[in-house]
Amino acid sequence: MKNQDFKQTVYVDQFTNGTLDPNEEMSFRVKNNGNIVANTAPGCWGPMITPELKGGHEVTKPVYVEGAEAGDAIAIKINSIRVTSAATASGHDMPMEGRFNGDPFVAGICPNCGAKNPKTVVKGIGQGAIRCAECGEDVTPFTFTNAYTMAFNDDKSLGITLDKEAAERIAKDAKEYMNTPENSIQNPVVTFAPHDIVGAVARVIPFLGQLGTVPKSAFPDSHNAGDFGQFLIDAPHEYAKTAEELEDRTDGHMDINRVREGAIILCPVKIPGGGVYLGDMHAMQGNGEIAGHTTDVAGIVDLNVKVIKDLNIDGPILLPIEEDLPPVAKPFTEAEIKKAKQLAAEWNIEKLETSYPLSFVGTGAALNEATMNGLDRAARFLGIEITEVMNRATITGSIDIGRNPGVVTVTFLVPLTLLEKVKLDKLAEEHYG
Repeated sequence: MKNQDFKQTVYVDQFTNGTLDPNEEMSFRVKNNGNIVANTAPGCWGPMITPELKGGHEVTKPVYVEGAEAGDAIAIKINSIRVTSAATASGHDMPMEGRFNGDPFVAGICPNCGAKNPKTVVKGIGQGAIRCAECGEDVTPFTFTNAYTMAFNDDKSLGITLDKEAAERIAKDAKEYMNTPENSIQNPVVTFAPHDIVGAVARVIPFLGQLGTVPKSAFPDSHNAGDFGQFLIDAPHEYAKTAEELEDRTDGHMDINRVREGAIILCPVKIPGGGVYLGDMHAMQGNGEIAGHTTDVAGIVDLNVKVIKDLNIDGPILLPIEEDLPPVAKPFTEAEIKKAKQLAAEWNIEKLETSYPLSFVGTGAALNEATMNGLDRAARFLGIEITEVMNRATITGSIDIGRNPGVVTVTFLVPLTLLEKVKLDKLAEEHYG
C-alpha cells in the first residue's frame, strides 16, 4: 500500500455483518500513531434480535494500521467515549428453541419458512414485534426473562429505569431514542418495551465491551473470546472450529469495565494491518456482567493507535487508569517510597524495585480456566515462572472478573527491569507518571 492510502484520522461509519473475517479487505486505513473516530452501534441485544447479523454484535469495520504485521502489537489509547443514546433496554435472556441452528447468536432461522439469517421488519412493539420479512413470523432468537428500559439525563451522568407507559412511549420511537447510527441494520431493543424494574438509579460510566484486532480466522464477533468461543467448537454452522482453531482468537470481546476513557489496551496483531475494530459500548456495568447483558448504547469514540514492533503477545494487556486499579496495584507515592527506603535501610536491602501495573486479560470456558490463561500469558510474556506471577498478583495485585463465565484480568505491579526487557517501560512510565 502507498503511504497516501493512510490517513492521520479515520472516521468509521460502517459496520460488519456480525463477523470478523481476515480475508475481507479493509477499506479504512490509518497511519501509525493516527486516530480512529467512530460512531458505534449498540451491542448485544439489538443484534441478538436481528438474525440477519451473523454474530452477537454489530461492530465497526476493521481499520488497517500502517506498518502492523503479525507478531507486533497495537497500543490503543481511548482518548474519549461519549454516549449518544437517550435510552436503552436490557436484561437477562432466554434463547427461543426452533429459531436457530445450534447457536442463537450466529445462526438464526425462521421457525415458519426456514429462512437462514432472515431479514426482518418491525411491526408494532413488544417481544413479538420482530417479524420475518418473507413470511411475517415472529423470528427473534431471544426473549427477555427479566428486563428493564432505562432513560438517561441530558449530560449522560445518570440513568433511571422506567415504567410500562414510559417504556412503550420510547418503543414507538425506538431508533430516535437509541440514536442508532445510519448504517446500522439492527432492530432497536427498546422496541420490546420491558419494564420489570422501575425506578432504579444507575451511574453512567461508559466503556467498550468490544475493542481489539481481527483474529487469524473468521469469527462471529461476540465469540472472539475464550468463553463465548466455546460455542463454536464442533458447531453445526459455517463458523465451526476445533479447540485448536479457537486459539486464532484475539479476545477483542472482553466486557471489562476498565476499558474506558483514558485506558490503554495492547492488542495482538495476527494479520497484516491488525484490523482494529470496536463497538458494544455499555453505559455502565459492574464486574462480571452477571445478568449476561448490560445497557447497550450508541456512542462516539476517539482512539489513538500506535504499532509496537515485535511485541508478540497472546492476548490483550490492559493499562487501566489509576482510579480503576486495585488498591495494592496502584503506583507508589513519593511518601510511600520514602517509607520503603527507610525500611530497606533497617534491613540492609540495597535496592528496591521500581514497578508499574499491568493487567493481563485471560479467557477460557470458565473462570478458573480464564485465570490460568491470564497467569500463563503473563508468565510467558515476562519470562518468569507462573508461581512468581501468582505471588506478585497476590501481594501487589488481584484477579478481577471481566465477564462471567470466563474473562478475567490478572493485575500486578511489574518490576521496571522486566518492563524494560519487553520494551514497555516508557509506555508504563508515561501512562502512570
